Amino acid sequence: MRKKAKEATGPYLLELQLLRDRVPSFDQYPYSLPAIRNLDRLPFHPKVTFLVGENGAGKSTLLEALASSVGLNPEGGSRNFTFATRASHSDLDGCLRVAKTMSMARDSYFLRAESFYNVATEIERLDKEPTFDPPLIDSYGGRSLHEQSHGESFFALFRHRFRGSGLYLMDEPEAALSPKQQVEFLSVLHDHCKKGGQFVIATHSPIIMAYPDARIYVLSEDGIREVPYQKTEHYLVTRGFLANPQGMLRTLLAEDGPAEGGE
Repeated sequence: MRKKAKEATGPYLLELQLLRDRVPSFDQYPYSLPAIRNLDRLPFHPKVTFLVGENGAGKSTLLEALASSVGLNPEGGSRNFTFATRASHSDLDGCLRVAKTMSMARDSYFLRAESFYNVATEIERLDKEPTFDPPLIDSYGGRSLHEQSHGESFFALFRHRFRGSGLYLMDEPEAALSPKQQVEFLSVLHDHCKKGGQFVIATHSPIIMAYPDARIYVLSEDGIREVPYQKTEHYLVTRGFLANPQGMLRTLLAEDGPAEGGE
């Protein structure tokens, strides 16, 4: 009796390398960003890799380049999405080498929070075209993403479209999620990881980056470095604020002089 072929599981990505000899100029954006300029090799965790840091540090730029390098639309979606509303991504992908394992991802997807509306619109457009295939929206729960709140549409993607045994890149998935939903997201993330999913996630959320089986990279003026969760600024600032919100607010909102109109 023939044995059933074993389903491929992750990891799928090993590391990312900047090919410095291909960089046109380190004085040119995005290569001038410290995180990119100092990049050599970036090993990926077999389950979850987080990219964190301040706005403008290069998280989204690096994630978009990674998406392009593995054949995904830099505006978001799966390999079947080829739409482009505005060419805003850099040419960084041409200077990257992505080392992969022998496992082939059965699924892949790039969630870019700021352009997910465009993905939802593209799904509706494609579903209006004649085809013998099931409607694309069935893979997202069967309900129009435009007829749901932003948070609901994100969870429709997480719960229904992601299938495990896949590679998933996510840029700020917390953008539309309440704190409660971010906690629920951790459970969904864990389920997909157990099914062989590998994730690379750019985030500001101290809740999401608390996922234990992960590697956290901070992008900063000093380049890119790996840090434990409890040493991230996101964790420290949030913990300090929640431990003494009134004291921190008094410090932040203190006035140096008399109130306007006073003596």
